[in-house]
Amino acid sequence: MGDPDSAAALERTIEGYNDAWNAHDLDAIVSFHAPGMVFENHTAGERAEGDEVRGHIASIFASWPDLSFSGRRLYAREGLVVSEWTATATARDGRSLTWDGVDVFPCANGLILRKDVYSAAHRARTLDG
Repeated sequence: MGDPDSAAALERTIEGYNDAWNAHDLDAIVSFHAPGMVFENHTAGERAEGDEVRGHIASIFASWPDLSFSGRRLYAREGLVVSEWTATATARDGRSLTWDGVDVFPCANGLILRKDVYSAAHRARTLDG
């Protein structure tokens, strides 16, 4: 089976995790999390832990119903993945927005212990006209 925390295994894990985010599939997203997982968006000043994480992610999808991510780069080593991405979503006022960010994922036993988010969402670019 191999080591679930190897760079190659964790790269596949995070690719599946990102696919679940793009599908807005809360069950699949949570299945990648270790018990007590911490989701911290340092840019937005948001933090959720353990059972709170599912509801927090659901609220993100409620605020941004068409939120999607495209990966730019993925750096994996044993026990850690850093993912660079670009997000796109429609703001409540109808503007199409995009912004870049980085997620840092410490992992153990093939599961995500933390998702530390750093992004430029506070200065998103407008895609419209």
